[in-house]
Amino acid sequence: MKYLHTMVRISDVDKSLDFYCNKLGLKEVRRMDNSQGRFTLYYLAAPGDEDAQLELTYNWDPEPYGEGRHFGHLAYEVDDIYATCLRLMKNGVIINRPPRDGYMAFIRSPDNISIELLQKGKPKPKQEPWASMPNTGKW
Repeated sequence: MKYLHTMVRISDVDKSLDFYCNKLGLKEVRRMDNSQGRFTLYYLAAPGDEDAQLELTYNWDPEPYGEGRHFGHLAYEVDDIYATCLRLMKNGVIINRPPRDGYMAFIRSPDNISIELLQKGKPKPKQEPWASMPNTGKW
């Protein structure tokens, strides 16, 4: 058995691709339009890990998706949790659960999908401003 992808529905293609590609750092590896089914699939992957993909599904006919908390979360390992969170904040992304422990943080996509960021290897030493930063919103 081989892991292929995780699918999440999106409501705004431009906002979602900006978030996942420009801010989070994933790359689009494939796109598929289905005019009969009236949807477009965007397949994204972390650079160097193209086998594990995220499928963004955009239905051409709008429908509300709610909070998406029933889904759970996506998780990505990062080389430097603090640098990643700082880059995301500078790009307007709210850090819902800061990496106070030097290991784990949570953010949310434009469609409120929770995304867990995990420090590669052992936790980094605690440091400010992260150590005392409170949670913001839901994660």
